[in-house]
Amino acid sequence: MEDLLARHGVERLVAVRDASSGLFAVIVLDDVTLGPAAGGVRTRAYASVEDGIADAARLARAMTVKCALAGLAAGGGKAVVFDRPGLDRPRAFAVLGERIAELGGLFRTAGDLGTTAADLAAMATTCRWVHTDEPHLAAAVARGLVRCVEACVRLRRGDAARAGPTDLTGLRVAVQGCGAIGGAVAEALAARGVVLTIADVDATRAAAVAARTGAQVVPVDRLLTGDADVVAPCAIGAAVDVNVARELRAWALCGAANNVLADEETARVLAARGVAVVPDVVASAGAVIDGIGASVMGLADRTPLIDALGDTAHALLVEAARTGRTSHELAVERARTRIAQACAR
Repeated sequence: MEDLLARHGVERLVAVRDASSGLFAVIVLDDVTLGPAAGGVRTRAYASVEDGIADAARLARAMTVKCALAGLAAGGGKAVVFDRPGLDRPRAFAVLGERIAELGGLFRTAGDLGTTAADLAAMATTCRWVHTDEPHLAAAVARGLVRCVEACVRLRRGDAARAGPTDLTGLRVAVQGCGAIGGAVAEALAARGVVLTIADVDATRAAAVAARTGAQVVPVDRLLTGDADVVAPCAIGAAVDVNVARELRAWALCGAANNVLADEETARVLAARGVAVVPDVVASAGAVIDGIGASVMGLADRTPLIDALGDTAHALLVEAARTGRTSHELAVERARTRIAQACAR
């Protein structure tokens, strides 16, 4: 176990097992320097325990960077539930809520890929540190992502400073994923006059979003490399790998999925091609800002912090273009600097 955790850089892990419900889950707490660890609950059929721990570790580290960059009093964490035959979901998620409650607020959570509204409701029966208002959180993500798309346009136009909302009329954006997040993103962009193409593995879900937004539905395998100005992956992580990066026609990448890029090599390929990449730890931060801003920081209005994501994105894009470094590398550096300064106090 020690070797396994060392391989994935995990220092704090809580394993949860409940034989009566079939629950097996792990919670990774990456960093709590700035405040309690924040991160969602992902439910997935992992091939192995190590795969689940590795995924939780990657996501928890991303949450640490996300919270630090957003100016939140929170660190990063993540829970993963191993989905498998015989899982009694209502009982399993209620037990998971109990175990999270035992952490005394050290871990604050919400939904993530594979976890349903019913799962969150079951958790909320035994834990008060679970955010269950998915539509509200999705709208917060969408607001932040729109600000980041504005930052891409400002960079493209050479605008040095923000001067009110940026006109997005006629901008072509491809949104991958039509779930709660992707649907909210598509609606927010459509309201700004954006020309949308969308795709989802669930054709019915894609058709419903298209009916609300006027978007064109395209096959999933054509969306990322199709004609667009901006590509917004809002489904599963690692959607953009080296092959996609080499074929991408868009001049900007700005998605709300966690860990959009498959690896650092993908980031370097995109940088070499001059593609503006808003780190997903910035583009997707609206939900955690809304949740932590209210529950930990006591902010009645979290929209200024969400809107500030656009300025953060613009600053990272400008610095990346100036230095030749990747925007993700710069984002991690900024986050670590804030955490180090907090430790020094």
